[in-house]
Amino acid sequence: MATVLHIDSSARPGRSGTDAHGSHTRRLTAHFIKTWKTLWPDDRVIYRDVGAEPPKPVSGAWVHAAFTKEDQREPWMHEVLAESNALVDELLAADVIVAGVPMYNFGVPAQFKAYIDNIVRVGRTFGFERKGEEVDYWPMVPNAKKLMLLSSRGDVGYDREDMLAASNHVEPSVRTPFAYIGITDVWSTAAEYDEYGGVRLQQSLEAAEDAITNKLNALYAESRKAA
Repeated sequence: MATVLHIDSSARPGRSGTDAHGSHTRRLTAHFIKTWKTLWPDDRVIYRDVGAEPPKPVSGAWVHAAFTKEDQREPWMHEVLAESNALVDELLAADVIVAGVPMYNFGVPAQFKAYIDNIVRVGRTFGFERKGEEVDYWPMVPNAKKLMLLSSRGDVGYDREDMLAASNHVEPSVRTPFAYIGITDVWSTAAEYDEYGGVRLQQSLEAAEDAITNKLNALYAESRKAA
């Protein structure tokens, strides 16, 4: 039995296609979870809505506490790190992370950036050692975890080098920190045409849902072969 960590980061409540002005990424992550539970009904799902309840941004006190050895931390330091510890615990418990991350002004929502800053934790998700003038870093999260990144954006072509790829800072800014802590198995898909609406948006959403379904069916077929 596997554990899936389901993260939503859209500022929009509800889901498109169901709720007025609902989130496209919430729609995609819901489709992912529904399909996953159809294939693996006994798996556990942990839900974290950082869009509705954003983690606190990293502060000077947070940095001070995080870089103090655990056995030397004062009581206030444990309090400052409590939320980060909860987020890290969820991440470490998961076998699969499915994250709904819409594009806001070419990058990730501030809520999701706060999440990343809270889970990239020295001593918990990455290690480092200072050797004179050099510093060594290493990931601490098992590489067997999978990250499924589901996004949405207003225009088309953010995955094409001949169009808007250089302006897409969503997937790169998620892949990089997750790889830094040890999660390199990443798959992504996105819905486009949000600003256009109409048929093109609907077709893009349906194509993204189909891509999710096909990906999970392929993973299921692989798991059956391995069994």
